[in-house]
Amino acid sequence: MTRIAKVSRKTSETDIEIELNLDGSGNYEIDTGVNFFNHMLESFSKHSFIDLKIKAIGDIEIDDHHTVEDVGILLGEAFFKAIGDKKGIRRMGHAIVPMDESVATVAIDISGRSYCNMNLEFKNDKIGDMTSDIIIHFFESFASSGKLNIYGTVDGINDHHKAEAIFKAFAKSLYDACKIEHDKILSTKGVL
Repeated sequence: MTRIAKVSRKTSETDIEIELNLDGSGNYEIDTGVNFFNHMLESFSKHSFIDLKIKAIGDIEIDDHHTVEDVGILLGEAFFKAIGDKKGIRRMGHAIVPMDESVATVAIDISGRSYCNMNLEFKNDKIGDMTSDIIIHFFESFASSGKLNIYGTVDGINDHHKAEAIFKAFAKSLYDACKIEHDKILSTKGVL
């Protein structure tokens, strides 16, 4: 079974192409025009073992909102396409990831239903060149188009560490949930 997807989307605000391989080795080529976001997505790819190519051109001269949101939407679409009928997957995954003084917890359910509950608070408006409050919106966009539940919390002092811990915890929980362990659909409904 090949769990690979290639998607693209062009709007008046962004032009994005994404290639994703769920069964990769964490290789990445990422250019969103938002350097801190690149760093978070590279960390996500490395710790999820998902091979990821992202090329995004957005109206970052206005701000980073459209670019981060649309990458989240399209990355969720690519994930949903690549995961297929979900036969044999573990379905649920979780991770607790420390990073220096910060610790993040993420739990996910590849349920076919979209829900996102992220309890993230940042001290500063920006982390590098990325608006900090858009991080929650990225996860909401991914959950919505990827049709999965995401729950996450992070505690700490340094905003960079908190953001990186949450992206790594998301990566590790997604890796766990995508593992193929059997030949069943883990739902009493028979579908996910």
